[in-house]
Amino acid sequence: MNTKRMLVCVLCFLGVLCVARVHGQGIAMPDPKQMSGIPRPVDDLPMGSISVRLIRGSLSNNITKFPVELHIGSKVVTVNTDADGRAQFDHLNPASTVKAVAVVDGERLESEEFSVPDRGGIRLMLVATDKEKAARDAAAAAAPAVTGTVTLGDESRVIVEPGDETLSVYYLLTVVNGATTPVKTASPFYFTMPTGATGTTLLDGSSPQARVDNDHVYFDGPFPPGNSSIQVACVLPIYSGTVEISQAFPATFEQLGVIARKLGDMKLASPQIVRQQDMPMNGETAIVAEGGTVAAGQPFVLTISGLPHHSLVPRYASLGLAGVIVLIGVWAAARPENPGDAKTERQQLIAKREKMLQELVRLENDRRSNRVDKSRYAERRETLVAALEGVYGALDTDEAVLQS
Repeated sequence: MNTKRMLVCVLCFLGVLCVARVHGQGIAMPDPKQMSGIPRPVDDLPMGSISVRLIRGSLSNNITKFPVELHIGSKVVTVNTDADGRAQFDHLNPASTVKAVAVVDGERLESEEFSVPDRGGIRLMLVATDKEKAARDAAAAAAPAVTGTVTLGDESRVIVEPGDETLSVYYLLTVVNGATTPVKTASPFYFTMPTGATGTTLLDGSSPQARVDNDHVYFDGPFPPGNSSIQVACVLPIYSGTVEISQAFPATFEQLGVIARKLGDMKLASPQIVRQQDMPMNGETAIVAEGGTVAAGQPFVLTISGLPHHSLVPRYASLGLAGVIVLIGVWAAARPENPGDAKTERQQLIAKREKMLQELVRLENDRRSNRVDKSRYAERRETLVAALEGVYGALDTDEAVLQS
């Protein structure tokens, strides 16, 4: 699953979790703008139906009696929104490529292009900008900054995506400034990604004040009133079936939330997680976990077990074999030998070299004809090359002995 698809699934999950209440605790809704135009397959609509909800800024601000267009190839069908801000298009041909469009106060809103499913229907939102709110926010953001604190809001999430030999980790953080003026924190706002992380990257949707320097994530300047987004990803290597993540943030995590795509018998464990459950996600399964408040500077620890991985035994065996061969070569160079013994051992080394070269040729031929899988090819080739280096080193030593 690529990054875009994963984030789309996460946003759909967050929408579901906004409605669901686990043990009486609700979960805050993410910015609707992030979900604008993303089609979501559902089974509560008739086959060939698409429902488009039109809102301005927030879910509570429906735009009613407003035309919404559905572009079906060169054909355009227009339906007005109802009292709930929804325009529904029915009896569409499966596999048709469509796109929803609405123009609100001069702002053109478009969905992604998508195909009409052959089962169930599609729901999506088009979210117009609340210009009055944007003007108020701009005026507040222009006020002088004061020293204060920020938190990581309820909608902040840690996302885990297992792959082949790696684990992708996403932090979708909403930094909340509850003041009406910009806030500067008492100390610089930054955090370091987990030990072993590589490829730390900011994702689209992050505040322009956020930046990455190697494995450090910074937020420069004061936080404006309201919410600021920091969305960052990294990759962790999988050396065994278990990976442990320890992460501290410079602001209080109001409610720890973790979503992980589940493979096989994969499990999550953390002393800060109080509940978790498996949930369907676009034909797959995800583990959705919640915890309580995590204080600023306090690391949360997440252990992911049951991960698919390849054994490192062949690699270590290859390195061990190479080391033994090098030690033999050093020992052979150091001990006194008569020319007859040296000549006999040299012949044996030459024979061993020729045998390994023939095996290396066979291995390359097997690779070209797809008779050996990539991992087996790489491990065996590494072993042979290391062994050959040891043999050549011993031959060079014997040559020096014979010439002396």
